[in-house]
Amino acid sequence: MGQNEPKDIIDLFVIGGGINGCGIARDAVGRGLRVELAEMNDLASATSSASTKLFHGGLRYLEYWEVRLVREALIERETLLRAMPHISWPMRFVLPYHKDMRFEGDTPTSKLLNTIMPWMKGRRPAWLIRLGLFLYDNLGGRKILKATTSVNLETAPEGAPLKDRFKKAYEYSDCWVEDSRLVVLNARDAQNRGAKINVRTKVVSAKQVDGLWHITLEAKDSGAQRVVVARMLVNAGGPWVKDVIQNTARINSTEGVRLVRGSHIVTRKLYDHDKCYFFQGEDGRIIFTIPYETDFTLIGTTDAEHSDADTKPECTPEEQAYLLDFASNYLKTPVTEADVVWSYSGVRPLYDDGASSATAATRDYVVKVDTSAGAPILNVFGGKITTYRRLAETAMEKIAPFFPRIGQPWTAGVPMPGGDFPVDDVKALTERLTQSYPFLDARWTNRLIKAYGGDAFEVLGDAKVATDLGQNFGANLTQREVVWLMDKEFAHTAEDIVWRRSKLGLRMTSQEIETLDDWMAAASTAR
Repeated sequence: MGQNEPKDIIDLFVIGGGINGCGIARDAVGRGLRVELAEMNDLASATSSASTKLFHGGLRYLEYWEVRLVREALIERETLLRAMPHISWPMRFVLPYHKDMRFEGDTPTSKLLNTIMPWMKGRRPAWLIRLGLFLYDNLGGRKILKATTSVNLETAPEGAPLKDRFKKAYEYSDCWVEDSRLVVLNARDAQNRGAKINVRTKVVSAKQVDGLWHITLEAKDSGAQRVVVARMLVNAGGPWVKDVIQNTARINSTEGVRLVRGSHIVTRKLYDHDKCYFFQGEDGRIIFTIPYETDFTLIGTTDAEHSDADTKPECTPEEQAYLLDFASNYLKTPVTEADVVWSYSGVRPLYDDGASSATAATRDYVVKVDTSAGAPILNVFGGKITTYRRLAETAMEKIAPFFPRIGQPWTAGVPMPGGDFPVDDVKALTERLTQSYPFLDARWTNRLIKAYGGDAFEVLGDAKVATDLGQNFGANLTQREVVWLMDKEFAHTAEDIVWRRSKLGLRMTSQEIETLDDWMAAASTAR
């Protein structure tokens, strides 16, 4: 084995620094396994930073009769909310109803109702929506979140932004989550518990030798290579999961993914209240409009086939027009191209179940162990951000037979870094931060609490005045916070910070971001 003696063999090597890879790494190291992870770019640089930012059960999945998936996700909402009250919080969703709402044509529910109620011609009846929301309220044993209520749009403030033809709505609960911060916190916690996390590190090859994996890693910046020996490989490559199977590990497998692009646009703030809208189209599709970063509105998402994982997903002009038109069908004031301040797009690596459309493809996850190469590899297909922790537990169940001394499940109820405080204590924590650092204004305080929770005090340290925090790069992003993000949260470039560790890219100028990038490059060289 050369330089790698038995004591240097790790148990689990994880390919992929998205939510599934980091979630599995955290769970595994907490059960006593020796774990290492490699991400070829930045953490959450692909799908896991391009979601609709929701912990949700997936109300529309009930029409596909994916009751197990929805129930698991609904249970997880509150489990996760308790573990990370700084980066996740409850939100209310307003679902306007009108008689022209229709099903996606190929859902099991639409096929059934078209058979027994053909006169409806594919329309969603109100009683069915009420039934779906009743199930949504009760499938997951809801304890924190509020139940569904009815809204009179003719009198309620939620009706003011909508066209007059919408008279009633239903209002239900789901949760917001800062998706890319969730990934980083999982990686941080995994590292704190003993895992080795490598970013900007590509897995060049993985070869099975005498029942062990020999994994060749290449540092993206320097090109330096090294070899890690592991007993088991975890393929959490997301959109590249099939590429890892075929070209990295070189395993013959018929398993595959269906790449589905989901695009979002961010516009000027479209309305004053803090609730989201769940809009249903006459084509059966749905979109959300969500209050975003205080001054904006997030609109998404689309479902479009995406042919190649290596092709960077972008919101196409057609997708943008679709979202603008969809929202404008509901809102009194049309949303136009001039209102758009940013767009982003991600590729969902859905398990290829042979569904007839991108919308109908299952959002459930599939986790499978392959031992055909001699050494075991666990391949992760699909999944959604809400069920990432349960996916990790399922992965551990598959991994356990290969590691008889593996520990028991432990992640439920264990807070993420910065999240060790009650869900209803955010206001008190915010007030304590303001008292400790009087130079903070309200917007700055809220941003720090929602990013770092209790760790905000460690980020600011012994600062007495704002200048103690060093250079201000713009939007109150200070030198001390940047150093924290580089030291604790794996950030290497300005893009890592202003678009994934935060969304300050919406507020900073291109010159400010360039200055930040130059400063970080110089600081990295000086280390």
